[in-house]
Amino acid sequence: MKKQFIIFFSIVLFVYGTINFYIFYRGWNALELISDKRILFLAGGILLAVSYPLGRMVERYSLSRFSEIVVYIGSIWLAEMVYLFLMTAAIDVVKLLNYVVPVISPVKSYSIVQINYIAAVTIFSVATFVTVAGFINAKYPRIKKLQFDIPRKSSSVDQLTVVAVSDIHLGTIMGPNRLGYIVNKINSLNADIVLFVGDVFDEDIGRVIKNNLGDLLKKIKSRHGIFAITGNHEYFGGVEEAVQYLQNHGITVLRDEQRSVADAVTIIGREDLSSKGWNKQPRKTISEIISSSNSSLPTIMLDHQPYRLDEAVDANIDLQLSGHTHHGQLWPFNFITKKVYEVSWGYKKKNNTHIYVSCGAGSWGPPIRTGNTPEILHITLRFS
Repeated sequence: MKKQFIIFFSIVLFVYGTINFYIFYRGWNALELISDKRILFLAGGILLAVSYPLGRMVERYSLSRFSEIVVYIGSIWLAEMVYLFLMTAAIDVVKLLNYVVPVISPVKSYSIVQINYIAAVTIFSVATFVTVAGFINAKYPRIKKLQFDIPRKSSSVDQLTVVAVSDIHLGTIMGPNRLGYIVNKINSLNADIVLFVGDVFDEDIGRVIKNNLGDLLKKIKSRHGIFAITGNHEYFGGVEEAVQYLQNHGITVLRDEQRSVADAVTIIGREDLSSKGWNKQPRKTISEIISSSNSSLPTIMLDHQPYRLDEAVDANIDLQLSGHTHHGQLWPFNFITKKVYEVSWGYKKKNNTHIYVSCGAGSWGPPIRTGNTPEILHITLRFS
């Protein structure tokens, strides 16, 4: 698995470097009108381009304020870079097509040098506006209200209030302020049960421990408990340490196991799919997990990655909650996640099984969302 990760990240760094080279090469050419300032443009661009990988490398040796600032700046650049690249590439494609089949006539009142400069300033302004808007959008998760009618009778209640959150990615980017906002939102909903649907942490939990985020997690209020499952990012950073940290701070982590809660519902927590690659051991099937459960109770299954949804249908699960996709997080990547997943974001019912895939409450990489709105799920389950 380690070798595969080295290959994967080598490819990612190559693509990242190529995109940055393309942006700055085209920017350098477009700024001929202010040629005396191009060296500042290039120097600033190089600093932005290296900031994210540099900050992540420094973090492995020291969780300093310096590394935190560098990672944060670099993460914002990731989003800016995406939109600079897309718009620059779009203009180059139009130029190429116009060269093959001339349709657009040159503007005689402006020189090529002036047009290139105006285009560069426009692209940078639009990319910055989109990035800032996405930053504001990502900072404040909204409450998403859902109601599901479950055709199974609970032993103790007619309905249940469930608050579910996925993909917070606590760490350098998602720190005390962002988590505090989420905790306050959760507590405002008076939950019977609170569920974390994987990727509570971003990578290793060093920054989480340093910022003492566990104290904020302990402030979450729930009548019948707080439950979580592992996501792929728990495995990236060290799954055993992540699970232990959650359990030390009042959160029960279900790892291929089920738990009956308040004689009202059975919660099933699946180990993340990453367990096979990291532990060389496939996770349990749903049938193996629920073999000893009280089958008469309504069931909620947490499965971080929304693959093979028919497994939940075949097992007669009443409600499956997933996350992982972020619905692409940055437009237009949502078009890719729509192709990869049967449900990239939102609700689907298959037979008697309700399925909801959350786009998440936090962010991975850039603290920016342009393809969707981050959410905290406020679910009312009605039993009949």
